[in-house]
Amino acid sequence: MPPATVSASAKARAGRRPALPVPPAVLAEWWAPVRGHLAQERRCSAYTVRNYRQAFEDFYRWLADPQVARWERGFDTLTARDVRDFVIEAQRRFDRRTLHNHVSGLRTFFKFWLHRGRVKRNPFLHVPLPKLEKRLPKFLTEEQMTLLLAGPQRLLANGTASPHGAWRDRLALELLYGGGLRVSELVALNYGSVDLETGTARVLGKGRKERLCPLGRVALEVLRKFRDEFARGHAPESAVLTNASGRRMGVREVQLMLKRYLALAGLPMDLTPHKLRHSYATHLLNAGADLRLVQELLGHSQLATTQLYTHVSTARLKEIYAKAHPRA
Repeated sequence: MPPATVSASAKARAGRRPALPVPPAVLAEWWAPVRGHLAQERRCSAYTVRNYRQAFEDFYRWLADPQVARWERGFDTLTARDVRDFVIEAQRRFDRRTLHNHVSGLRTFFKFWLHRGRVKRNPFLHVPLPKLEKRLPKFLTEEQMTLLLAGPQRLLANGTASPHGAWRDRLALELLYGGGLRVSELVALNYGSVDLETGTARVLGKGRKERLCPLGRVALEVLRKFRDEFARGHAPESAVLTNASGRRMGVREVQLMLKRYLALAGLPMDLTPHKLRHSYATHLLNAGADLRLVQELLGHSQLATTQLYTHVSTARLKEIYAKAHPRA
């Protein structure tokens, strides 16, 4: 597979080509059963279902291009060359990671219909893909995290944030970092899922897998204060994070809230709530936590996913060694 030479910005522009709508009949026949399988049987997240739908729609548009008219020929006529042509063309529009995700979605799509007898083979098995670059997770140092977490109290002290807003924002940051929660898990958290006696929260993660998350002393203190002084209600089904009107916060609200405190702390603005989860894992490993334990805390199915953080920790150890050892 020839390496992609198109810049990321050029790919983004190319990816914004006019998106012709997929006919409803095609979606009903070919996508709706797959969507139900993903959501109900495999219990995939809404994000995975959305991404796989985008992959199917993009592939359909490529098949339905009037210049090649592959769609009329049917799925079973697709050859290895057809799939390879699709991957090469898609590299002009997507970065490598997005392309890998799209192919994964299409592989799942064909596997579904293969098991139901509507196609005879899965053309996306063993398709050659461009190699993914190894990217270590971005994370904040402990000093940077301390600065970020102090942001809400700074705004409260200078009068630019309301008490409710400041303590709610601090609670969100403390739970993301202190509990290692995904942002989707954070906004879905209810008071009934939190045990203040044991200091743990029961969260529903990817694949609707439940896990128990220790929240940490500071996060629990902030949670108690917010619940007692600012929450409109804390019944078991009540949301932990709410806005001023009492409505459950959404993912986008948390993302925008974080941007505010990144700017206040002078930290990179491209950091996302997930980077606080990366920081949580990295700091645990740096302090000597067992890798299997961190895997359980993060809710990773595969140990290899958690092992990414050991590379970060090793890089940090090497950096310290280079600075501190006289023979480095």
